[in-house]
Amino acid sequence: MDKADIAQDYIDWRMDQALAARQAAAAQAATQQGPTECEDCGEEIPAARREWLPGVATCVACQTIREGRR
Repeated sequence: MDKADIAQDYIDWRMDQALAARQAAAAQAATQQGPTECEDCGEEIPAARREWLPGVATCVACQTIREGRR
């Protein structure tokens, strides 16, 4: 192996590390955002509700039912 091969191997190794870190960060961000569909009725949870309450799992109507409000 000459110096160019060693350098290329190092570049490939660092690129793999960077890609793995980026994929892990994206997976973590997706997990933190929570579901996009209500776990009770299956309807889409509005984006504004998901942004206001990160990790929310139910739509407003289903959460109201869970809390016993009418």
